[in-house]
Amino acid sequence: MSDMSASDPGGQAADIRQPLLAAAGKGSERLTVDEMLQKHCGEFGRWQLRHFVLTSLAWVLEAFHTLVMIFADQEPEWSCVGGGSGCGPEGARICEMEPGWWRWSGATGISTVSEWGLICGEKYKVGLVQAMFFGGCMIGAGIFGHLSDSTLGRKGSLKVVCILNAVFGIATAFSPNYWIYTLLRFLTGFSTGGVGLCAFVLATEPLGPAKRAAAGMSTFYFFSSGIAALSAIAYVFKSWRQLYIATSLPSFFFLFLVLPFISESPRWFLVRGRVTEATNIMAAIAKANGNHLPEGVFLAIDEDTKQSSKQDQIQQTTQSGSLLDVMRSPITRIRLILAVAINFMCAVVYYGLSLNVVNLDTNIYLTVALNAVAEMPAFLITALLLDVCGRKPLAIGTLWFSGVFCLCGSLMKGVGMWKIVRMVCGMLGIFGMAGTYNLLYIYTAELFPTVVRNAALGCGTQASQMGAILAPFVVVMGGGLPFAVFAGCGIMGGALAFYLPETLNKPLYDTMGGIEDGEKDCLNNA
Repeated sequence: MSDMSASDPGGQAADIRQPLLAAAGKGSERLTVDEMLQKHCGEFGRWQLRHFVLTSLAWVLEAFHTLVMIFADQEPEWSCVGGGSGCGPEGARICEMEPGWWRWSGATGISTVSEWGLICGEKYKVGLVQAMFFGGCMIGAGIFGHLSDSTLGRKGSLKVVCILNAVFGIATAFSPNYWIYTLLRFLTGFSTGGVGLCAFVLATEPLGPAKRAAAGMSTFYFFSSGIAALSAIAYVFKSWRQLYIATSLPSFFFLFLVLPFISESPRWFLVRGRVTEATNIMAAIAKANGNHLPEGVFLAIDEDTKQSSKQDQIQQTTQSGSLLDVMRSPITRIRLILAVAINFMCAVVYYGLSLNVVNLDTNIYLTVALNAVAEMPAFLITALLLDVCGRKPLAIGTLWFSGVFCLCGSLMKGVGMWKIVRMVCGMLGIFGMAGTYNLLYIYTAELFPTVVRNAALGCGTQASQMGAILAPFVVVMGGGLPFAVFAGCGIMGGALAFYLPETLNKPLYDTMGGIEDGEKDCLNNA
C-alpha cells in the first residue's frame, strides 16, 4: 500500500484515468464518495472498523511524545544531609539552603531537573522546554497539514511524522546538555504536530456520513489510553533517558507493523485526479463489507456530480487547495477565523486545568492515569449527544459548562472546605473542556472541503498549541485568577460558536466550488 501514497508524476494521472473516462459514457452513474458509501459500500463495516482502529493507534504515539515531559522533567524528592537551620521535613525550602545541606533522594539521572540542576533560578528552563515543544507542534501542524492535502497525502504524511518522531525521540535520550535537549524536544514537537491531524483525517474520511461523527470522536479514547499507558511505562522506566527510548520505539513498531496495513484516503486520491486508485479502494471496502460495487458506477468529486447529464464524459481533473483559497472564500474565511479562536481558548482552559490537577500532592503516576480515565466519560457523553443535539449546540454547551464551573472556582477561597469545592469545580471544568476538545476535531473537519481539510485542521491545531504555550503562564499567577481567565475563555468560546454553521447531516464536500454551491443550494431551499 505504501506506493499508493506517493505523489502522482506529471502525465501519469491522465494515463491512469483514460480507461475510466472511456467507460464513463452515457447512462453511467456518477457518485461522490459519501453517496457511494451509502448506496453500495457500507458506511461502517468490517473494512472501516479495521482501518479506523489501526490508524487511530497513532494517537497513542502522540500521547507518548507530548506528555512524556511530565515524568522526564519532574522535580524528584530530596532530603537533608544535616546542618543548617530550617532543614527539616516541614517548611524546608531547597533554594534557601547551602550546597551540601541536601541531596536528591534517588539517582541524579531520574529526571532532567536533577541531572542539570533545573531548580531555583534555573527552574524557568523546565517551562521553556515545554514551550519549545508546543512551538514545534504549532509549526509542524501547519506544514504537515498542507503536505497531507497536497503532495504527500494522508498516509504519506503519517509515515514521515512517525519516522521523525522515532528518530528525534531516541536522539533526545542521548542529549549531552540542556540546550541540545531543548532543540530535540522542539524537533519532536515539529513532527508530533502532524500525527493527530493526519491520523484523524485518514481514519474518518472512508466513513459514511451517518457514522463519521461518532467514530471520529472515538479517536480520543486512543489518546487517553496512551496517557494511561505512559504512566505505566514511566513507572517501569524511572530514568528519563530510558523513558524517552521506551516511548519512542513504539513509533518504529507502528511504522513497520501497522502502517503497511492502512490504505490511503480515497477522497485524497479523488481530488488529486487518481480516480482508479480511489475506485479500487471503494471496491475493496464494498467487498470486505459483504457488498458489491456494480458496473456503471463511477466516482466523481461533488462539482462533477452537478454537471449536466448531457455531458458524455467525466472531466476529472486534479484538485488542490491551500489556506489562500480558504481565506479568499467568504464562507470558509469566517469559519477558519472562528475555528482558530475557539481552538485557542479551548487549549488554554484544557491544558491550564490539567496543570492545576497535576499539582495535587499525590502519586504522580497514579494522578496522571486517573486524569486520563476521568476524561473518557466526557468523550462518551458527547459522542452519544452529537447526532441528537447537533455539533453547534453541543459545542456551545460544553464550552459554557466548563466556563461556568471555572467561574465558580474563581469565586471560591483556597482554604478549608472551599479548597475542595474549587478542586471539584476544576474537575468539572476539565470534564466539559475534554468534551469540547473531542467535538472540535470532527466539527472542524466537517466545516471544510477535502482539498483544504487538513490545512484547516492544521491551523486549528496550531491555535491549540499557542493556547498550550500560554496555559502554564496563566497557572503561575496562582489563587483564583487562573480560574477567572479559564472562565472567560470558556464563555467567550461558546459565544463565538454561535456564529458557526450546523454540519449535522450535511455532506462532506470535496472542493471549494462544491462547498460554495452547496451553501447556495441551502440558501435557495431555505
